[in-house]
Amino acid sequence: MAGRTGPRVLFIGGLGRSGSTLLERILCELPGVCGIGEIVHLWQRGLVDDERCGCGAPFSQCEFWRRVGDAAFGGWPKMDIAAFQALKDSVDRTRFVPLLAGPALGAGLRRRVADHDDVYRRLYEAVQDVSGCDVVVDSSKHVSLASCLRWSEAIDLRVLHVVRDARAVAYSWSKTVARPEAVDGSAEGAYMARWSAGKTALHWDAQNLGFGALARRGVPTLRVRYEDFMRAPAETVREIAVFAGLEPTVPLPFDGDVAVRLSPNHQVAGNPMRFRTGRVELRADEAWRTRLNGTRRRLVTGLTLPLLARYGYFTGDAGRART
Repeated sequence: MAGRTGPRVLFIGGLGRSGSTLLERILCELPGVCGIGEIVHLWQRGLVDDERCGCGAPFSQCEFWRRVGDAAFGGWPKMDIAAFQALKDSVDRTRFVPLLAGPALGAGLRRRVADHDDVYRRLYEAVQDVSGCDVVVDSSKHVSLASCLRWSEAIDLRVLHVVRDARAVAYSWSKTVARPEAVDGSAEGAYMARWSAGKTALHWDAQNLGFGALARRGVPTLRVRYEDFMRAPAETVREIAVFAGLEPTVPLPFDGDVAVRLSPNHQVAGNPMRFRTGRVELRADEAWRTRLNGTRRRLVTGLTLPLLARYGYFTGDAGRART
């Protein structure tokens, strides 16, 4: 990975409902950082469904994203979204991760990945140009997208692998959560997806194993546990900032030890908390410990046991690693 040029991208990876949106929001407050949300969903939720940007405006009416589209593609109308979505579906899928994480790609897949990555490269460069930032934060989380981007020599990819206790994640995926950004006719509907405990556990395993494989392939990776982040937010954010290439003395946006001040943003997709601004108290969500019933807890623990142990959830180990 050494010697790569192009936009510096901090890619937040892991399974959703792990605290990644809050972490991205805090990182957005650092000088030189621009967080743009889950870009993997921009093509459908932004360009097709015209859902609301983190600033509150529909995507089509957001001045920031209009300028990004102009800089990247000469305007969004000039981009063939259907063609790109077909290309995306041919490479950015979980089923392709074993191939994408391998030592080499076949000729056909290599061409498709190169075309796919070039669109992301142009997008990231445009975000840098419009925002003036040094680091673009993409919280797409999907290991399949990160596995595609690792092949681009024109993207300085750094992965922030966010891990949360699988049982907490399973409880979060079981809850009904409204999507305030959705509009009538949205393909995703008015609520965030809900998963069973078993499905969540299997996806938790797949995502985290995938990011471990990318780290072993040489993708610069910093692993951070949600629990450690909530226990020591300032220390964690400073470590991430240094990993992203920022100065160790970069000012942090914390209000004392228990709160952060958040500004409006242009995250294109993500957890509804991306719409919150002002002072936000930092409280670890531990509701799962009393509300996740015994049967589901045992199921999730059994399915995720090896990784829970590796990440220190039974020993109290920090569970943090850089590759």
